[in-house]
Amino acid sequence: LLFVGSHDSFSYWVDEKSPVGPDQATAIKRLARISLVKKIMKKWSVTQNLTFKEQLEGGIRYFDLRVSSKPGEIGQDIYFIHGLFGIKVWDGLKEINNFLEQHPKEVIFLDFNHFYAMDDSHHYFLINRILSAFGSKLCSVECVEYVTLQYMWEKKHQVLIFYHYDLYEEYPFLWPGNKMPAPWANTTNVHKLLQFLETTLEERSRYGTFHVSQAILTPRVKTIARHLIRGLKNTLVHRNLPMILNWVKAQKPGVMGVNIITSDFVELVDFAATVIALNDLLLEEDESAT
Repeated sequence: LLFVGSHDSFSYWVDEKSPVGPDQATAIKRLARISLVKKIMKKWSVTQNLTFKEQLEGGIRYFDLRVSSKPGEIGQDIYFIHGLFGIKVWDGLKEINNFLEQHPKEVIFLDFNHFYAMDDSHHYFLINRILSAFGSKLCSVECVEYVTLQYMWEKKHQVLIFYHYDLYEEYPFLWPGNKMPAPWANTTNVHKLLQFLETTLEERSRYGTFHVSQAILTPRVKTIARHLIRGLKNTLVHRNLPMILNWVKAQKPGVMGVNIITSDFVELVDFAATVIALNDLLLEEDESAT
């Protein structure tokens, strides 16, 4: 099956009043003492407009998550982060679980792939929060090829957690990060992005892992400097999404095809609907085979 995901899924709300996050360079932290700088940072940190609930209702099933402790804060709360701090992870997990309670056949992927200012005690705190939020909905690590929707429904599992930190080995419900490769083009050029997506699909592992095609453009420092006030959405995303969507429409799901596709501002075009509709190709193949 082919799933649709969002890039920096939690960044629909970031706190201008919070300190700049530990994911940023020291020079940025110094600059951010000026309030205008934080307003500009927000324009480039926000990659989604929709809340978790709205993304889920729109068909998003893969979530790209970056998390951090808040240095200097008492306690071990963990927050989503992208330049600036977002909501508490616990609040996001509860929101996602509420959706799953109401939709018992839906399956989601949560990819915790960047951690900042976190020691092992923070990780244990976060992992226990994940377990508290989802409980028996969590799918233990299995051979990827076994994990079909039918398998998930029979086991009453709904959540796969990918955890890019060594402690995953201690918990049966934490899938290692290498089971969810997500190659990153790191370019502002849409033609280079599409070529990169093609190349990485050709190099995709045939068995044993999922695969994320990150259909996203990444601003450089000079991009931000030239378009300070316009922000990510108006500078890179609006102009290039139609071309990215055309690439998506030409894809096929299945072995060596697309598996999970992520984008910024998933609501701007019919991104989710387009990706989900590609699954019809699998149904057509099954019907022709029978």
